[in-house]
Amino acid sequence: MQYLTAEKMWSIPRVGAPVAVGDHTLIVPVTEYDPDTDDPTTTLYRVDPGAGELRRYASGRLSSVAASHDGSRIAFLKKVGSHDQVHVQRLDGGEPEMVTELPLGAVGVRWMPDGRLIALATLWADHPDLDATRAHEKDERVTARATENVVYRYWDSWLDHVYHPVVIDPDSGDVVDLTPGSTRFWRWPNSFQPIDDIDVSPDGSLIALCMDDSEPPHRDVSWSIFLVRPDGTEPRRIDAGRVGNSHRPRFTPDGKALVYGYQEEPDYYASPMLLFRHDLETGEERQLLAGWDRSPEGWTFAADGSLLFVAEDRARCRLWRLPEGADGPDALTSDGWVTDPVQTSDGTVYALSHSLTSPPEVHRIGDSASPVTSFTAEACRDLQMGEVREIHFEGADGDPVQMFLVDPPGADPSEALPLVHMIHGGPHGSFGDAWHWRWNSQVVAASGYRVALVNFHGSTGWGDSFARSIHGAWGDLPYRDIEAATDHLVAAGLADPERMAVTGGSYGGYLVAWITSQTDRYACVVAHAAVTDLPAMYASDIVRSLERAFGSVPWDDIDTVNRFSPIAHAKGFSTPTLVIHGDRDARVPVDQGLELYGILAAKGVPARLVSYPDENHWVLRRSNSIRWYAEVLGWLERWL
Repeated sequence: MQYLTAEKMWSIPRVGAPVAVGDHTLIVPVTEYDPDTDDPTTTLYRVDPGAGELRRYASGRLSSVAASHDGSRIAFLKKVGSHDQVHVQRLDGGEPEMVTELPLGAVGVRWMPDGRLIALATLWADHPDLDATRAHEKDERVTARATENVVYRYWDSWLDHVYHPVVIDPDSGDVVDLTPGSTRFWRWPNSFQPIDDIDVSPDGSLIALCMDDSEPPHRDVSWSIFLVRPDGTEPRRIDAGRVGNSHRPRFTPDGKALVYGYQEEPDYYASPMLLFRHDLETGEERQLLAGWDRSPEGWTFAADGSLLFVAEDRARCRLWRLPEGADGPDALTSDGWVTDPVQTSDGTVYALSHSLTSPPEVHRIGDSASPVTSFTAEACRDLQMGEVREIHFEGADGDPVQMFLVDPPGADPSEALPLVHMIHGGPHGSFGDAWHWRWNSQVVAASGYRVALVNFHGSTGWGDSFARSIHGAWGDLPYRDIEAATDHLVAAGLADPERMAVTGGSYGGYLVAWITSQTDRYACVVAHAAVTDLPAMYASDIVRSLERAFGSVPWDDIDTVNRFSPIAHAKGFSTPTLVIHGDRDARVPVDQGLELYGILAAKGVPARLVSYPDENHWVLRRSNSIRWYAEVLGWLERWL
């Protein structure tokens, strides 16, 4: 029997979202990483869940897979040189064919009913049409950048490009830009999968687009739903009068209406997702799931007109069905983390499912979720995972708070062990019953630690009030929840009080830094991409949410902002701290980590800095990730 290590984790195939094909089968992307080069290779497999058969199709640097309406072809993006180009492959045989030569590539693709494709082409923002982008030659001697926009970089990139929806004829290669010359729309993505914000009506006559229609300098970004015809007519907005952000338009099966998501608070990314049904003939709208205190994601229509979607619920991501005309949804799954539901033409629902003890595989959803793929089985065959248990305890203000405990494999569940808190980021997110490639609790537990995953106040999945309870006081309720969890585990004899640590990234890193400013009870801490200096976070890529999060703005009330700013309480720093940061991180700029390390060094507090020049907010490269786990586990071993 083996335990999970970082190297072993990177040998496990990564199964992606299934794509339904017309003849009752699925296309499933599976990604594996070369241990010598770190390069990923994604292979597309055709899966027949009934027959248990696999057929291998395209392979390479692939993404954004889509199946044609007649089930005869698949389209996908494949990296050619430095750009992603649209490729098409027949399912009855033959090699993939590149059907575009877009000057800066594309970021997504999907099929239209008539056999054409729609994609998002990347163009230079100051040359916003295909011909102008092709003709543009940058003077490489000039490296200056200039902007007057409020949002001018995103995640790890300067926003010097725009996305344009284009229609592609895969047979001729002809490309039609639906918004030629426009710099107003698609300046930056509404999500990590921008193609999800496009849909095509069942008869192919309309395309629904989610686009930012704010005016320069784009201080109040507002994503709205527009309709455009495939011949490139002027986009028409259908959700006029709203200030918030709209998401993921989806035509009903009869093409008479659209369902889309809407968040009414543009300065709060965890604002509950509201679902609206828009009648295309009358313009009338009605809200679906009114009064339901969960936030739907990833909705898609089933053949019978019901709506399938996922939503977080108490540390699980469940699959739900909303029958047509019903007031509330029915849960189709109970445990684990389910995403990306699809339905094949025989009415069977499939989805990606995983948990704290098992990596993602495609599951059939019926009375229970049962796996239909086994791509990870060989790599996991001899692995022993640590046992997971769920605990509820009294947190801040006497509120019930949930956490998972992950034990070392084979550990005595009643023995007092060294304790490692893994604190999730966001803060509006959760550490759910889900497999995590970047912060894998099983890898940490396998080194002999009992790992605690606390879903503190501010976490999602327990309703809107619980999530927004930390606004203006980031370091209050969550800190008290972590301390209450520690007290509970020590009192229960499950944690050795002399060997405890806290670790976290992003907001989790913030809470780590805040904890060390308030207490010295932990033997060591790990702060990854940590928010440490709240006023300095105005160097972040997205700043419109900071006033809500911090309770004020520095120029009006610096004392309120500094009340929960770790650097303002640096006098309390005395705990050995591992500081990790990516230089390309625009979400939490690298100076946040450097300032923390500099203060620790100036104070003489034991500290270690690990810098990644080529990583952003996340550590994504295989070798860098393995080094990350080695640094974290080495620091824990040194002090625990």
